[in-house]
Amino acid sequence: MSDNTTLRVILVGGSGYAGFEVIRWLLRHPQADLVGVYGPENELGAMDEFYPLLTAQTDLRQELFEPGILADLDPDLAMLCVPHKVAMSYVPALRAASLRVIDWSADYRLADAGLYEQWYCPHTDAAGLAEAVYGLPEFYRRQIAAASLVANPGCYPTSATLPIAPVLADGLIEPTGIVVNSGSGISGAGRTAMLKFHFPERNESFEPYAVGTHRHMPEIEQTLKAITGRDADVLFVPHLVPMDRGILSTIYATPARDVTTEQLTEALQAAYADEPFVRVRTDVLPATKYVAGTNFCDVAARSVKGRVVLFGAIDNVIKGASGQAIQNMNIMFGFDETTGLY
Repeated sequence: MSDNTTLRVILVGGSGYAGFEVIRWLLRHPQADLVGVYGPENELGAMDEFYPLLTAQTDLRQELFEPGILADLDPDLAMLCVPHKVAMSYVPALRAASLRVIDWSADYRLADAGLYEQWYCPHTDAAGLAEAVYGLPEFYRRQIAAASLVANPGCYPTSATLPIAPVLADGLIEPTGIVVNSGSGISGAGRTAMLKFHFPERNESFEPYAVGTHRHMPEIEQTLKAITGRDADVLFVPHLVPMDRGILSTIYATPARDVTTEQLTEALQAAYADEPFVRVRTDVLPATKYVAGTNFCDVAARSVKGRVVLFGAIDNVIKGASGQAIQNMNIMFGFDETTGLY
């Protein structure tokens, strides 16, 4: 697409936190026009009714998605911010209508249908799964540019993969016994009201969950193997943190040989020297406060007492969802990758 072209985008699933964020960012994007927002029958209405912050910024309404709207709107791209299983029910029809698709669910992240079924449910779009490109721009930029279907990565895998991959690829750490401890803000659980996410339940409480059973664990392992060619054995332990947004991943690994903090840092710097949204921290360690509201991932490394400790921090609803989707959109349609994200 030329720099003068306006990209026409539809969003399916605009009432959740990530959907809200992508609406805000697309409204400011100089080369994209959000032409429709769609959702389930029980979540229809003006977007500023869901999010009063949008008042006077848009008159978009979330409407019921019907295939007939595609001919009327003539969109170029569909962004799917819907649960797993729902996404794969939409994707074949969208692709048949010549739309390119960015899916934010897990439906196209795990390349093996058997592995997907083990962690989620039976997969009903084998053709889409075979063609989907994993949307981590730092490692799949060329494939994303040509893709018709991009699987937007999970938020935890983004925060963990970016600090691990370069040092694993360089043979600085062992591929086994990697422990990823991640803390996430409550927005990562979505906007649906549930007792366990009620304010008195979450405030002043720091809690692990899904230890060794979280669905992002196989995604992290798959992505590290695809990037480095090495079978990575990862124990993933997520935690809920009493804050709105942000993820900090602290990763523990065994060094493959004697390594210094400087060598680890040099591996990260070499990998991300030209990456617009990865900052290798040497001045301060990554923190959620430093990435909140941005599309940055901050990474750092330390060699301590015979162990390697890595860090990755992101805003879970931006670099972990909506911002990364826009970054992928920019790549897919030939825009400058940073357009609309600063």
